Amino acid sequence: MEKSFSESYKAAGVDITAGYQAVELMKAHVGRTMIPGVLGGLGGFGGLFELDVQDMPHPVLVSGTDGVGTKLKLAFLLDKHDTVGIDCVAMCVNDVLACGARPLVFLDYIACGKNVPECVAAIVSGVAEGCVQAGCALVGGETAEMPGFYPEDEYDLAGFTVGAVDKSKILDNSKMAAGDVILALPSSGVHSNGFSLVRKVFDLEGKDLHRNVPELSGELGPALLTPTKIYVKPVLKLMESVAVHGVSHITGGGFYENIPRCLPDGLSAKIRRKAVRVSPLFDLIAREGDIPERDMFNTFNMGVGMALVVPAADADKAVDLLKAEGQEAYPMGEIVPGEKGVALV
Repeated sequence: MEKSFSESYKAAGVDITAGYQAVELMKAHVGRTMIPGVLGGLGGFGGLFELDVQDMPHPVLVSGTDGVGTKLKLAFLLDKHDTVGIDCVAMCVNDVLACGARPLVFLDYIACGKNVPECVAAIVSGVAEGCVQAGCALVGGETAEMPGFYPEDEYDLAGFTVGAVDKSKILDNSKMAAGDVILALPSSGVHSNGFSLVRKVFDLEGKDLHRNVPELSGELGPALLTPTKIYVKPVLKLMESVAVHGVSHITGGGFYENIPRCLPDGLSAKIRRKAVRVSPLFDLIAREGDIPERDMFNTFNMGVGMALVVPAADADKAVDLLKAEGQEAYPMGEIVPGEKGVALV
């Protein structure tokens, strides 16, 4: 069969052979993510997955999609592309986890001005690492070379995941009650939200990118690029032993927007401000940007990437179980009667 190649298309800025090279380079990374249920390999028109529902009398599929946002600008500046894929996976799988679902498959979408196979492979290596951390399979994706739409040295990255949960185990906050404890699961940094404000505060295209910050134990740029924490495995393990009444993935909108999303009407979240272990990075952002505390908690995760609501009687047990799975957790508040919302006290 004649190999696919178009000199005319290449002259217009799209080199389809670069796409084939990128696929070859990423195959080993994709192979790391294979789990039982995956059918076929790369190159088909769709990713196939055989769903095992033996332990799910009433299986429900849960889907989530997201991107990395303007954090990608930092990857461009540092010319480091092998971690933003972790962010992409994390933003999706942490969301479906908030419903009680186990992520099963993931697909990515990379749109770029020029397909540089080594760069695309580096991006996919991060996606694969995120999938390994989440226990899901990278079953497909798309790389679109779009000259004239994106600059040659820039790209966008988005992803999509599908998970499953038995209908009886969906986290629907129906069992949440006043007196439940709110546990904080520490973040790894800014994660993938608020970077438009971060870039406004710091001169990342100038002197601040490689500025050494003692409280961060290194340079500012790499600290900001730290990938988003993936909470899937330890939290799913916890759910086997503890009745989790609610999960909030703390993303854009911070505490004030995300925590109420897991609350039923008639209940409110009381967060003890002194209990929140705010990361030094957020103190730096607030100080140098002269940002009020209310705005900080309404924009960033402030060092808390996920919040779990558990019965008070199980709070200590939950902390111990999470610790045994390598995930730190601590109580930062409780559920109280009142209008749905968050009170920082």
